[in-house]
Amino acid sequence: MSLNEALRRIQMLFQGNRFQQDLEEEMRLHRELREEEYIERGENPEVAHRTANQKFGNPTVLREKSYRAWGWNGLATVLQDLRYGMRSMMRSPALTLVALLSLALGIGANTAIFSFLDAVMLRSLPIKDPKQLVLLGEGLDSGQTDRYGSTDLYSYPFFRQLQQRNAVFSDVAAVLSMRNDVHGTVDGRDETELIHAQIVSGNYFATLGVQPVMGRMLNEADDSSEGDHPVVVISDTWWKRGLAGDPNVLNRKIKLGTTTFNIVGVAPAEFFGTKVGEKPDIWVPASMIQSVPPNWNYYKQNFSQSFLIVGRLKPGTTIKQATSNVDVLYHQIIRGFSDVDTSKRNMEHLDEAHVQLTSMATGISGLRQTFSEPLKILMAITALVLLIACANIANLLLARSTVRVREFAVRQALGAQRGRLVRQLLTESLLLATIGGMLGVAFAAFANRLLLRMISSGPDVIPLDVSINMRLLLFCMAITVLTALIFGCIPALRGTRIAITETLKDGRSTSNTNVRNPLGKSLIVLQVAISLVLMVGAILFIHSLANLNKVDTGFNREGVLRMEIDATVTNIKPSDPRMISMFREIEERVSTLPGVKAASFAAFFYHQGTWNNSIHVPGVPYNENIDVNHNVIGDGYFKTMQIPLLAGRSFGPQDTSTSQRVAIISESVAKNLFPAGVNPIGHHYYTPSEQPANDRVVIGIAKDVKLRNLNEEQQYIDYFPSTQSPWGFQHFAVRYDGDVTMIANAVQQTIHSINRTLPIGNITTLDKQVASSITNQRLVAQLSAFFGALAVFLSCIGIYGLMSYMVGRRTNEIGIRIAIGATRANVRWLVMREIVLLVAIGVAIGIPAAFAGNHIVGSMLFGLNGMDVASLLCAILALLGVAIVAGYLPAQRAARVDPMVALRYE
Repeated sequence: MSLNEALRRIQMLFQGNRFQQDLEEEMRLHRELREEEYIERGENPEVAHRTANQKFGNPTVLREKSYRAWGWNGLATVLQDLRYGMRSMMRSPALTLVALLSLALGIGANTAIFSFLDAVMLRSLPIKDPKQLVLLGEGLDSGQTDRYGSTDLYSYPFFRQLQQRNAVFSDVAAVLSMRNDVHGTVDGRDETELIHAQIVSGNYFATLGVQPVMGRMLNEADDSSEGDHPVVVISDTWWKRGLAGDPNVLNRKIKLGTTTFNIVGVAPAEFFGTKVGEKPDIWVPASMIQSVPPNWNYYKQNFSQSFLIVGRLKPGTTIKQATSNVDVLYHQIIRGFSDVDTSKRNMEHLDEAHVQLTSMATGISGLRQTFSEPLKILMAITALVLLIACANIANLLLARSTVRVREFAVRQALGAQRGRLVRQLLTESLLLATIGGMLGVAFAAFANRLLLRMISSGPDVIPLDVSINMRLLLFCMAITVLTALIFGCIPALRGTRIAITETLKDGRSTSNTNVRNPLGKSLIVLQVAISLVLMVGAILFIHSLANLNKVDTGFNREGVLRMEIDATVTNIKPSDPRMISMFREIEERVSTLPGVKAASFAAFFYHQGTWNNSIHVPGVPYNENIDVNHNVIGDGYFKTMQIPLLAGRSFGPQDTSTSQRVAIISESVAKNLFPAGVNPIGHHYYTPSEQPANDRVVIGIAKDVKLRNLNEEQQYIDYFPSTQSPWGFQHFAVRYDGDVTMIANAVQQTIHSINRTLPIGNITTLDKQVASSITNQRLVAQLSAFFGALAVFLSCIGIYGLMSYMVGRRTNEIGIRIAIGATRANVRWLVMREIVLLVAIGVAIGIPAAFAGNHIVGSMLFGLNGMDVASLLCAILALLGVAIVAGYLPAQRAARVDPMVALRYE
């Protein structure tokens, strides 16, 4: 194409009307000249006019040839199709509304779930060259890899050795695996606030390639000597939230425990660290770990294996090569440490372990571990819902294309090619899908906020970026085009396959064409089959959730208020008699408040983890591979939690720091770790870190309780009195009767009257805490129920639309039937029989699909082995009932047909 030709085509875009007028004038002149030529030959003027027009040819075809020669005919026709499509949508508002609603829900649901899938599993970390970053995990016996990083292999001294001796990393950094939620104060303020601190190596930011927006990041100098560099880098979020975006934030002070830290830098807004779903407020160098409550002494301990290690591969180094190199180096370093610093069991575990490197491009996350399977299931569910929506719209468009058959016949008779009509119909479908996609994005933006709140088990929303971004828009665009092709192609191809002559015959009725509509019926069968699968799945997930809620936790979750009290801010050691006395006073005074039945402290409550160790029981072979979970509690713990004591007594004032050390064990410990047939009460035992002379005597046996999850295997537990095993950061439980808000306020006032500096946070009820432990199961159950109901609703619309269409097309036939003696009940059954048959076929196809689906999600179901027949029958009956309701109105309308009117129906 020459430059002049291109310029003419561009001019054509902006001056199309003038060109069209010139073209019409040119064609009129050619016809007139030819007509004059025939008249000069002696022909009649009327015959000459008709002959000239015939010889000139089809004006529409000539116009399109001219457009192709002088302009962008494709663009012009697309714009024309879009305008026609808009008019067509406005002429059928009911169909358009149903289609747009179906598409908005289907596309929006897929986009919303994909945004979470992207944020949790697919999106790369916002750092420099994330594909070069790897995580040191552990190769498991199953051949799989611990993709979340091993927290029981790597200590900080190991990290230092690895940093100096490795040959495969350009840099390597360490992150403390445990979350540090500490209370601190900012200069200029008296009140304490909860701060999420993350302990990292000095080269952490350099390894990730993260630059500050203000000040500087931590560096190797900050991590060079223990306790000498009290500096922190703060997050952009905390800078704006906690410090009001102070432009003079550098060198402001934050006090954590007894140590004052200087703020030296602010991280960029998009950076959240290496753990997806967590965003620290501050980053502290590992050299200061002992200055940050709870003051862990991990900096120089060879076997304090509590760090995650990430490395940046050197250019040209593969993960496989690096894994081999690091695994060899790992064993060399471990064997170089003195084994007197750890237990024989731990040394054997470390010696048998093998390092396995995995890509760190998408970060690490507990969310990924918790929600990866639910998100995949929900993605499949929403895809099926969208498929039902597409089938529904295809059915509606099939019905409309049948009504437009005469229009298409006329246009083809006037010279329009079938491909041109197909393109127009596909353009209309794409227009419909585009508007539906735009509405779907709006729905997804709303749904994302709702879903984020649903998966956040605590009072604060998980810091997960699920906002609408370019990747999300591209995904939405892709499924919009795909849905347009799915629901648009069949009606477009079917509706334009026309016998022009037969259709345009005078007196020929088009109302009875395609009456049986096998394609439309097939789409209904597809909708029913998919709806059955989704309904069965929803009922199974709901049943599983109900089973989880019925699990005996071992304690009474109702009527218990719990909160967290951080006593580390007092700068008093947990073993100090003043600390023990303060906790006992809090427990006693709160217990006397009106509406309070009991109160007690504990180191851990349900779903908060514990610390564990093996135990030595005299007379029983020592098995260091069996762990017992330890908990430190107050005297009123069993009364507060209503955990039955099966034998012995609870803790009391006689159990002091100077008296015989005592313990209460769970029934599983009594049955499995003590001599068979012997009452454990009065027996002694000790842990590997304790000396036999400093052992504990069993004074009671408590009922087994759940620790972390409702579906966990029974755990071994023992309890120590807080007077003998002091604990600084305490959880406090209050059994109450009355208004929970009033009780919570009274408890806080009482605690602050004893010590006004004690921070109190995470106030909730035990019932909510138990519910938070099954967030993923509840999320799947609720969303699968919603999408199952949506699928049935869409199928209901599809059945109603198809039967209404078929009744309308068979009006003539129905009138004849009534005229020759059919009763209205016969006519009603004629329609309902069709519905029942379609549903039956759909159910027959859906049942094996439901069994297959049950097999896929079986691992996510609790208390259900195989297909639950009752759930299947409920889904079938519900689907049949909804189908009958959907088809009743068209059946009733058919039964009311007037034979005289019907016989004149065209």
